[in-house]
Amino acid sequence: MSEIPEHCPGTQSEKAGKESACQGCPNQTLCASGAASIPDPAISVIAGRLSEIKRKYLVLSGKGGVGKSTVSSLLSRSFAANPEANVALLDVDICGPSIPRIMGCEGEEVHQSGSGWSPVYVEDNLCVMSVGFLLDSPRAAVIWRGPRKNGLIKQFFMEVDWGNNLDVLIIDTPPGTSDEHLSIATYLSKSEIDGAIIVTTPQDVSILDVRKEIDFCKKTNIPIVGILENMSLFICPKCKSGFDLFPKTSGGGEGLATEYDLEFLGRIPIDPNLASCCDEGTNFMTSFPDSPTTKFMLELAKKLK
Repeated sequence: MSEIPEHCPGTQSEKAGKESACQGCPNQTLCASGAASIPDPAISVIAGRLSEIKRKYLVLSGKGGVGKSTVSSLLSRSFAANPEANVALLDVDICGPSIPRIMGCEGEEVHQSGSGWSPVYVEDNLCVMSVGFLLDSPRAAVIWRGPRKNGLIKQFFMEVDWGNNLDVLIIDTPPGTSDEHLSIATYLSKSEIDGAIIVTTPQDVSILDVRKEIDFCKKTNIPIVGILENMSLFICPKCKSGFDLFPKTSGGGEGLATEYDLEFLGRIPIDPNLASCCDEGTNFMTSFPDSPTTKFMLELAKKLK
């Protein structure tokens, strides 16, 4: 379909092709006929391709900068700490793909075969796929409108060859509740995902946007696994006492979980070494096995199994 009007009611709406915003749209006749509301056959194809994956988790947050990509990388490495588990990390943050840098595979190339795109392996049992592998340079801006983003996400779900015995798929998403999220919700609607892990930080400015993400999940029928509070507290390496670094005016992630009757998955401690490991693309969990952050993430992975 051609470029989408700003106030498009959506092809699934009863008002499709009939609203004032539809005037002048080249797709108006198609939408008004109801033909555009027919479910995309790719949805069933994707459900079939992902059916053998035992666990499928989305990492979401309405707020940018809360550490979704860091949490996704830590979670994937936590699952992969079990040598018998096969784990994959899919980065669908189209405009800001930071996963290749964090996972230490920046500059790698994706190869295509008869079975689809081959993900990049960072460990024997951990592979990664990201739009970052498809760009000419890590500095290249991705200036795409919604339909093109939608097309790439569909390709990721349909054409990446994850193998036949993948245990866990972690999907790292961009902030907000926009094009990429709608595409994910649509294409995974029949794939029986385990649900969304919603990431927040303690401050109210983050909690406000995360509420919108919870509302998005409810409206799109995405189950919510729980709320995870990142950048929560600092544990002194000497006295082992914990200190909150940011205010929790309305109760932080735990208060939000109580408000919506959701499971609170816990607080991820801050470790300054984590930032440097992400910048360098090294495995924080094997570099700092005694860190409270490492111990927390390993326990979280056990809880999610």
